Order: sequence, then C-alpha cells, then structure tokens
Amino acid sequence: MKKTIIMSLITSALLTSLYAQEHKSPAQILEEALKKMEALVDKDASKSELNITKVDTNMTKESNITKIDDNNSFTLGKYGTFKFEKANDNVYIMHGPVVSPNKENQGFMNNPAVIGGETGLIVVDPGGNYNVGKKILAEIEKISDKPIVAVFNTHKHGDHWFANKAIVEKYPNVDIYAHPNMIKASKEGEAEVWYGILSRTTGNLDGTKEFAFPSKTLIDGQKIEIDGQKFIIQHPQDAHTDTDIVIAHMNSMTLFLGDNLMKGRLGSFDESSSIFGNIELLENIKKETDFKLYVPGHGKSGKKDETIDPFLNYLKVLAEEGQKAYDDDKESYEVKGDVMKKLPWMMEWDGFEKNMPTHLNKVMLEIEELELAKESSKE
Repeated sequence: MKKTIIMSLITSALLTSLYAQEHKSPAQILEEALKKMEALVDKDASKSELNITKVDTNMTKESNITKIDDNNSFTLGKYGTFKFEKANDNVYIMHGPVVSPNKENQGFMNNPAVIGGETGLIVVDPGGNYNVGKKILAEIEKISDKPIVAVFNTHKHGDHWFANKAIVEKYPNVDIYAHPNMIKASKEGEAEVWYGILSRTTGNLDGTKEFAFPSKTLIDGQKIEIDGQKFIIQHPQDAHTDTDIVIAHMNSMTLFLGDNLMKGRLGSFDESSSIFGNIELLENIKKETDFKLYVPGHGKSGKKDETIDPFLNYLKVLAEEGQKAYDDDKESYEVKGDVMKKLPWMMEWDGFEKNMPTHLNKVMLEIEELELAKESSKE
C-alpha cells in the first residue's frame, strides 16, 4: 500500500526488538524505541512530518488500576454477561457478542477497551449507543475509580462511537480523538445513516442524540502521549474505510485495528473501502510487526497469526476467485456458490451468507477498475 504505512509498521518491529532488552528499564527501552522510530521515519523523504503531542491531564498520579466491587452485571439475554477483562499490561477489553446489531444485543457488538494511565483512563471505541455506553461505564467503574481522560474512535461507523454521549455526560472535559475524515463524514451524514441502521435493528437509541462527535484530530504517523501512555497512529487511506485509524499502544505493545480486522463476523465495505487495500494492510502488519496483542473491531483479540489469518485469508480468497471470474467474463452472482464452498472456515461467521456475495461483487469491481487503469496507462 502506501510507503508511509510500511514505514510506520517497520518501526513497530523495531520496538519489539528493543523491548526484548530485559537489562534495561521499560522507560529506557520505550524512550530508545521512540527515538529510533523518529530517526527511521526521517529517512523517508515522502513521509509527512511526525506530529508529537503530549496531553497533560492535570490529575494526581496513581500507579495502578483500582478494582471496585460491584455485584451489578451487564447481561444481554442469550449472549450472556459482559465485563472488562485484563488482556495485556494495563489494557482491559470487553469483547462484545460477535453478531450483527439486533434487539437482544441492544446494539452492542464491538470491543470497547480501557487503558490505565498514570492518573486516568483512556477508552477505545466505547460502543454503539447512549444506553450501552451507560452500562459500559458501570463496568469500567468496576475495574477502576480513575476518571476517563480520553477516548479514541477508530472510524465512522456508529456501532463503535455512539456511546461517546454517555462518557461526555459524565466527563464533560474528556478529549475524543479520531481521524479528520471520520469527523467530517460523521457530521455530513454518516452518523444519521448509522442512527437509522441501529434504530431499525435494535430500537435502543434513546438518549444517543445529540451525537457526541470527536473534537480532536489524529493523522497518519502521529505520535501522541496521554497520561503517560504513548501511542502511534496510522491512517490506512484505503482499507476498511477512508476514516480509520489503527492505534498502537506502545507501553503494552497492543495494536487496535478497528474494523480493518474482524473475527467471527463480517461487516460491510462501502464506496470508500478497498478490499485490496485491506489485504495489503493486514499482510504488512503480519510481516512487519510483532505486538503482544492484536485487537479486532469485532471478535476475540489474540496473538498475531491466530487473530489476523482468518479474515485475511477470507479476503485473499475473494480476490483470487474474483480475478478468475473476471478473467472468465462471469458475474459475481454466477460464482458465489462456488466461492462459498472454498470458505468452510467462514460458514459459522455471523453475516457470512449475507455479506460474502456483496464483498465478492466489490472485489470484482475493484479488479475492473485496476484493469481499466492499466489499459489507460498504456495509451
């Protein structure tokens, strides 16, 4: 994909090797890693300037997450009970039900995460509506009594960020970060589109408006420190959507991929998406990084190969079979049955039968665009 993406990902592999130097303190290792990262990025003349931002939360320092006892539980019918569980160093994740939005899951199916800072908490993708957000806040309070000082929204789809409203209600001064494209698209209509989708499917959006849009922007290559926690941001311009950020939490070596990666369910690709771009992004991440934990937008987090391979292999089968169909002058509907048979590991994934044919059609449209571009370049 973009050279900048590859350069950013190479730095993550570099950071991993530095973390292996056990004779040094974590602070020394992290500082050296960040310095080397900057030096490496500076060598790439095509790379835009690395923005360095340090956010002061003005709170009293506390070193550990403090657990609070609470017998109330966040339960969603047949889907069971949900809570935050420690997934990595100072990182807690609540894995939502791996299903499409419906009345029983109340519009909750993503993976909200909490990162413990020195004085407060940082949340990634708090959830799909105000009411879900209130329940997630209650679960956060079971693992810590620290305030929420920042929120990251990975992309424009409302099932990930509509719960901002509940957080802002309790913490009016919280900073909410996203890519500029996400903020623009959401304000220009994407929020209303998703409000309609979730209203029809879940009926659980009371209180979600007025939307709590992100107000702080993050761009590709940006390094930001919040409450002692260091992050590196990537913006893959043509993968899941053109609004996404991939968030590397360097203190714990956790990579949050948003919906550029899913496990157990399939979502949709829109006009701003690229299946080939998504493939290249995931292949680069597999090749160039070695984080301790990889967090998909939907489905279980885990180590690199076990988490990335199922979705990546699915996309690669679509690309291969789509190319064959295109070469044979066939339409996607003519080959969808054969393609389904080549994806036995996907049969149990939520949304497979509904979304696979549309994904196949999209990849063939992308192939056609690429072929036309080649022909045009020859003229």
